[in-house]
Amino acid sequence: MFLRPFLSIIFVAAGLLRAQEPVPAPAAPAAQFTVETGTKVPLSLINSVSTKHSAEGDRVYLETVFPVLVNGRIVVPVGSYVAGTVTQVKKPGRVKGRGELYVRFDSLTLPNGVTRDFRGRIGSMDGNAKDELDRTEGTVRSEGNKAGDARTVGEAAAAGASVGVIAGSAAGHAGMGVGIGAAAGAAAGMVGVLLSRGPDAVLARGSTLEMVLDRPIRFNETDLNFGNYQAPRAGIAAPAEAGSPDRSRSPLPLPRRRDQ
Repeated sequence: MFLRPFLSIIFVAAGLLRAQEPVPAPAAPAAQFTVETGTKVPLSLINSVSTKHSAEGDRVYLETVFPVLVNGRIVVPVGSYVAGTVTQVKKPGRVKGRGELYVRFDSLTLPNGVTRDFRGRIGSMDGNAKDELDRTEGTVRSEGNKAGDARTVGEAAAAGASVGVIAGSAAGHAGMGVGIGAAAGAAAGMVGVLLSRGPDAVLARGSTLEMVLDRPIRFNETDLNFGNYQAPRAGIAAPAEAGSPDRSRSPLPLPRRRDQ
C-alpha cells in the first residue's frame, strides 16, 4: 500500500530532473563556398592541341595561374589542375572553311587532392593569339589565309613570267613569252592553293586562356584545408578579388662563375 505512492514520487522527481537538464545546442552547419556559374578562371595550357594533330576525345591539361576567391577566401589556389576534352575537330578546307577546335573543361583538382566535376568552356584567349574565338560556343577558329593564297599565286605568276621572258627571247617574241609565262605561273599557283589546306587552329602549350564555368562548384571548410601549400613561383602569389592576372615570370638566378 505504501510502496506505490513512494515509487510514484520517485518517478515524478526523476522526470523533473530530466526536464531541468540542458538540451545540447545543434552543431553549427559547416561553412559552404560556391564558385558561381559564369565565374572566369585564368588558365595556362600544359599540352598543345590543334586541328592538325588532335582528335575528338583527346585530353587537355591546364593549371590555374590566378586564385579564385569566394567571400575573401581562396577556394581555387594558383597551381590547381583542370582537365578537359577535345569534343570537336574540324580541319580547314582546301578551298574555303576554317579549322575549328572545341574544348570542354571537365574537372578541377585542388593542390590537396580534392576534385570536383563540372562543365566549362573557353571564354577568352590571349591577346597575341592569331586564331578567333566564338565566345558564345567557345569554339576556336583558325585565321583566314587570303593574303597567303594571293601571295602564292603572285609568286607563281612572277616565276612563270621570268621563264616566259627567257623562252620568248629565244623564240624572238619576248613580250608574248612574258604574258604566256605569267598566265601559266598563275594557273600553277592557283592549283597549288586549291590542293593545300588553310591554317590549322592551334592552342599552344604555355598560352593563357580564360575558362567560364557553366555550372557552380561547391566546397566546404574541410575541402579548403591546404596545409602549408605554397603557390608555384611562376604563378600569382598575392590573391585579389578582381583584376587582371600578371603573367610575368620570375627569372631564375644566373649560375656564378668559378672565379667569382
